[in-house]
Amino acid sequence: MKVLKVWGGAVVAAGMMVIIGGCAATPSSETSAANQAAQDNRAPFFPSSLFPGSAQRFDAWHCEPARQHLVTATNANDLRLWSLHGAWRLPQAVVASGARYQDGEISFWNRGEKALVETPRGQLQCTLAEHRDALTRSERPGVMFFGRGNEPGWSVALANETPTLTMELNYGEESVQQPYMVSVMDNEAGRVVLENADVTPFFRVRIEAGACFDSMSGKPFPARVTLTYNGEQYSGCGQGIAP
Repeated sequence: MKVLKVWGGAVVAAGMMVIIGGCAATPSSETSAANQAAQDNRAPFFPSSLFPGSAQRFDAWHCEPARQHLVTATNANDLRLWSLHGAWRLPQAVVASGARYQDGEISFWNRGEKALVETPRGQLQCTLAEHRDALTRSERPGVMFFGRGNEPGWSVALANETPTLTMELNYGEESVQQPYMVSVMDNEAGRVVLENADVTPFFRVRIEAGACFDSMSGKPFPARVTLTYNGEQYSGCGQGIAP
């Protein structure tokens, strides 16, 4: 394995298109706060929409008629829902049968392996397709966010204490560890962009809350991850890891 170490200096609510769409501007104050944390050598706080909450697993749903694919994580009193266009937290609602979660005009009604999603623009009939156990700190010690992709296999791990990123590339043949700075931190949209400062080679990691599915296994994740490094771009999925 080639090892290179270089050291240098809530959940989103948006609109639904049968199913969901829309984005928000990036608040500069959030980015400034994140970079102040980095200057203090502390890892920044990431948007809650990148995490499962207390849920122990993610579920993937295939929905019609729009051929939407959704990801959910069920907590004690609410449901976290991700589509291709964003993320929602739906409080639990009273229902005679099954489990229903609703926030305004958006609702998710789960009965076994079937679910009904209602939005201002229509309904989706969904079927449970896949699930994945949420990553934990016992599996990834010291990591607050983990992303990965395929062909070639790669991964990104962000430390939970310091603004440090560890990349493994080419199926683990190359390992790179660097500090990072935050160029975008948009808690409302669940979007984070990390870059190195004056260190080469350049890297950028873009993380966005939204339903993501592993390109080989189909396993569900709550975030899409794009890694740009040394002139190459890699796409995959990721998940925030709570303590």
